[in-house]
Amino acid sequence: MIHELPLDRRFLHGHFSRELEPVLAIDPEDSVRINVPNAGWHVEWDEPISPREELEGFGHPLAGPIEVRGSRAGQTLVVRIDEVEPGPWGVTFTKEPHFLRWELAGGVGRAKGFSVELRPFLGVLGMPPPEPGDHSTGPPRRSGGNIDCKELVAGSTLFLPIPVDGALFSAGDPHAAQGDGEVSGTAIECPASAQLTLDVREDLSLEWPIARIEGAWLTFGFDEHLGRAARIAVDGMLDLMERELGLDRDDALALASVAVDLRVTQVVNGALGVHAVLRDHALGLA
Repeated sequence: MIHELPLDRRFLHGHFSRELEPVLAIDPEDSVRINVPNAGWHVEWDEPISPREELEGFGHPLAGPIEVRGSRAGQTLVVRIDEVEPGPWGVTFTKEPHFLRWELAGGVGRAKGFSVELRPFLGVLGMPPPEPGDHSTGPPRRSGGNIDCKELVAGSTLFLPIPVDGALFSAGDPHAAQGDGEVSGTAIECPASAQLTLDVREDLSLEWPIARIEGAWLTFGFDEHLGRAARIAVDGMLDLMERELGLDRDDALALASVAVDLRVTQVVNGALGVHAVLRDHALGLA
């Protein structure tokens, strides 16, 4: 079944909290179409929209929360990214008052005579921490959030450890294109529509997010220190290689040193991000 959350402040929020009431309850394997403004809460260049809650300092505009019936803390949420369609415009900020305004059409973004290929994705995909209270949408966490990984385009699948019963999943922060690192603090921030399919796995226990993209596995690490984020991503990749390839730990480490790449996901969200990449062809798996 496909559900829809239209672009309406009733379905948007700007913080994570396990106390937020879900705006939709779905069954595992159902799909949801969402419509969200850009990171600055703009639908059009000069048309802002407000969240349904009245909190100071609210963060990214997120559609949700979405309850996945029957899901429990400790299980794994499977998020299949079916489609991400950017709106016709976007913006990239540097230091005030400078910014680039982009025209988005035909898979290309254009600004000031430059053009870039669009690879749209949602920067925020996640669930609230298990602790009570209100939590910022800014940093990525074990349960997802502001991951900002440019590889999570349509056709990818993200696996997230579920922190609370019901999952209470939210998504937003569309980007039309981004480089690894997101070094100015923003990508091409644009409004977008997207379709996501949510499922639950009881047979997969995760400490940190992982993803399957075309031709590769990704594992993620987040921490205030880049080295620790890299260590988390590597440990997650070794776990994955043991689980998916049947390797023992020492062989996994040796092969990872030869065939796994570490990439900086982003360096601007408080908790820095690293993702480890294992391409299928790297170990003769294709």
